[in-house]
Amino acid sequence: MSTKAFFKKDEIGAGKPGFTKTRSIIEAAFYGNNVIKISTLKEAYELAKNSPGTVITDLPVYKGEEIGLEEDSKVLLFNDGSITGRYATARRIAGEPGVDTAELDKILMDAIYDTRWKTMYHATAYIGLDKDFMVKAHLLIPEGEENIMYNWMLNFQYMSDEYVKMYKESLPIGNEPDIYIFSDPQWVGTTNPKYDPKCICYFNTANNCAGILGMRYFGEHKKGTLTIAWAIANRNGYASCHGGQKRYNLEGGRKYVASVFGLSGSGKSTITHAKHGGKYDVTVLHDDAFIINAETGSSVALEPSYFDKTADYPTYCEDNKYLLTVQNCSVTIDEDGNKVLVTEDIRNGNGRAIKSKLWSPNRVDKIAEPVDSIFWIMKDPTIPPVVKLKGASLASVMGATLATKRSTAERLPEGVDPNALVVEPYANPFRTYPLVNDYEKFKKLVGERNVDCYIINTGDFMGKKVKPADTLGVIEAIVEGKATFKPWGPLSDIEIFEWEGFVPDLNDADYKAQLIARMNDRVKFVESRDTFKGGFDKLPEDALEALKKVVAELA
Repeated sequence: MSTKAFFKKDEIGAGKPGFTKTRSIIEAAFYGNNVIKISTLKEAYELAKNSPGTVITDLPVYKGEEIGLEEDSKVLLFNDGSITGRYATARRIAGEPGVDTAELDKILMDAIYDTRWKTMYHATAYIGLDKDFMVKAHLLIPEGEENIMYNWMLNFQYMSDEYVKMYKESLPIGNEPDIYIFSDPQWVGTTNPKYDPKCICYFNTANNCAGILGMRYFGEHKKGTLTIAWAIANRNGYASCHGGQKRYNLEGGRKYVASVFGLSGSGKSTITHAKHGGKYDVTVLHDDAFIINAETGSSVALEPSYFDKTADYPTYCEDNKYLLTVQNCSVTIDEDGNKVLVTEDIRNGNGRAIKSKLWSPNRVDKIAEPVDSIFWIMKDPTIPPVVKLKGASLASVMGATLATKRSTAERLPEGVDPNALVVEPYANPFRTYPLVNDYEKFKKLVGERNVDCYIINTGDFMGKKVKPADTLGVIEAIVEGKATFKPWGPLSDIEIFEWEGFVPDLNDADYKAQLIARMNDRVKFVESRDTFKGGFDKLPEDALEALKKVVAELA
């Protein structure tokens, strides 16, 4: 699958795919006489290296020539100021209730007009790394923001000879045009009280375009681009996944493909990259962004590199060998006179880095074997280290109510239950289409493709910490076929594998009450979707019935 860049004469005009108001506003800016086309990573590197404020460290890019850089390229650091994370409040998605596209279009038109006085850079990359799914994306960004552009080209797939050839061999995706993203981190803001005065992130994913205004953080550009690619995948028969996937290559030629879904800090990346002490030959697809074909069960990675936190990687950590760029960290001079990174979130929270594809030695861009299992990673203290979900409706709705505990640092209004769960459906806050689309895709994988579905708790179970060794031990037992699941008390659709030290007691009245309360949190969440955003994320009746059945059986 590939997107459309050029149009025949009779394909151009009002009401035809690729020719809507917002997209027309954005695309025209790419052809201005103030625009410079950047075609290679080497060009982007030179621009970023010479951009004011860039720190050129003495850390070499490992095998830079293999990813399109010069052999002597160095790791670049750039700091964004006080903004070191994404800002969900600024997001506006066309099609959602209350989003005034006419008003946003005017803001975007003025923002683009103001950039006529600036030199602008036009970069291009591919999202999706196999001819089964490749979309072409374009980024327009002003001079002075070269590091964002370079990071964007590193994070996605730059147009190398290999991938250009692959893209040409890919079949066009019907009426899907290329992605166009206009970004101006230097935007002066708006006086309209309906919006944050300094930043807006405006998505029109139905038309594959976005305007990112006043946002310096690279993560906004990465996830903004993925947001549109995931929407394209959703429209074309794929389950869009904010998670990780790996394949276990077992004795006798047996393969086992596992997908894990969890929020930041849940252990998603740790599980994806775990080598299990060398017990298995493991192949990694990706730890953050991929898609699953709902018909065949095969999967495609959307990015070659990794955008990882630096908090757990001290200055001389071996993994830092694979860094390409770093954001929002510090630098010092070591005893040898080299400029070295100061990581571990000393300067600020959420220090980040782009790591090379080479970090994971057994990386692939596609796993052709059908996915065998889905693991919803939660931090719900009433769930033991692992349970197995039976029935496609329950399996999918538990993903739709993927939950974690509130932070102990969070201030709550009086009367709010501090133990209530925080829900992020399918661990993907970047979905721009109705929730039912994901619900039906995952339900189909379980119900029609017989994918097994589990919940693993990586937090604590009733006050006892579930350690990484417990989580990996549970997964290893499942992969090896040694995990014995049995009915969990009165529950007809949930089975348990009793992991030593974490066996729940359903005869304990306090535990049972808490378990029912947390299941009721999920019921309330699904019920709330009927009216939230005007019912944009309403789920079918069978989703609610599956949860209510669990509560009724417990009670």
